[in-house]
Amino acid sequence: MVIKKLLAGGALVISGALLSGVSVAAETLLMSSWLPPGHPVVADIIKPWIKAVEDESNGELIIRLLPKALGAPPAHYDLAKDGVADVTYGVHGYQPGRFKLTAATELPFLGNSAEVVSVAYWRIYKKHLESVNEHEGTVLLGLMSHGPGVIHNNVRAINNIADMQGLKFRVGGGVVGNAAKALGVTAMLASATKNYEMLSSGVADGTFLPTESIKSFKLTKLLNHATKVPGGLYNTSFFLTMNPAKFSGLSASNQAALMRASGENFARIAGQGWDKHDALGQAAMDAAGIATVTADASFVAEIKAATGHLESDWVATANGLGVDGAAVMADLRAEIAKVAAE
Repeated sequence: MVIKKLLAGGALVISGALLSGVSVAAETLLMSSWLPPGHPVVADIIKPWIKAVEDESNGELIIRLLPKALGAPPAHYDLAKDGVADVTYGVHGYQPGRFKLTAATELPFLGNSAEVVSVAYWRIYKKHLESVNEHEGTVLLGLMSHGPGVIHNNVRAINNIADMQGLKFRVGGGVVGNAAKALGVTAMLASATKNYEMLSSGVADGTFLPTESIKSFKLTKLLNHATKVPGGLYNTSFFLTMNPAKFSGLSASNQAALMRASGENFARIAGQGWDKHDALGQAAMDAAGIATVTADASFVAEIKAATGHLESDWVATANGLGVDGAAVMADLRAEIAKVAAE
């Protein structure tokens, strides 16, 4: 009787798998996500990429999003490296000093489209930066950049650097933190998930974020002013990576399928998702009555004068790692223009 029940149960599992379209022999990877399921990064970037992996593998490779993050946002690179999770994503700048070359795509004035910058970023990474192996200990699946960073606050309109003085801004790590300091503001390093808490409690007067994040983190009621900088005040670099032992354990066909779905394909999926939600975020800001202005030529000139050293500092760092930093930046800008024209 027990054997019959076990066999019947097994038949149900197999039947369910067949009806769902999932191969009984499919390999499965577990992915940790530190953002809520409804966040645009999960809904319109990670999930479409997971679907692309499944499609490329003809259902032979399945990636399951875990219901709860296995660690804090800054821990996610090491979660993959150490095998706590099979696949993770995260922000390079959340671990200041660890990833030096990825800051190239975070510098001011690179572009207004996340899709354009992300695709160009991946191409330049493969051409110039991959050999340095900053992602040692994992298998890098993809890179992306969010849309142009915007100055948000709940105190006053920001039309010049002087208007920013005396205000406290939540910022992420990496270039954006250094840019904030160069502009003379009080910068408080914290992950994006801390925005609501810091703004609602008055710990921060403002934050540096793309417009997408104002809607997705429910910040419209906590902010009154936004200043857009043509080309972006900054961008943020993200990684998508996995445990090398798990990658090696996949069949050769599933390894190939995973890589086809990743790389530039992931960059394009991600960039399109960011651009879509930047537009939705701006619409939500407008509906909430947040006054949005665009920095004029005088303000842009002030920002360039204050932050210009960030690029020369990055070039020097790259040169020290054996990479021609000036050539990378020239190629990155040329590739951004090329992708924009495609």
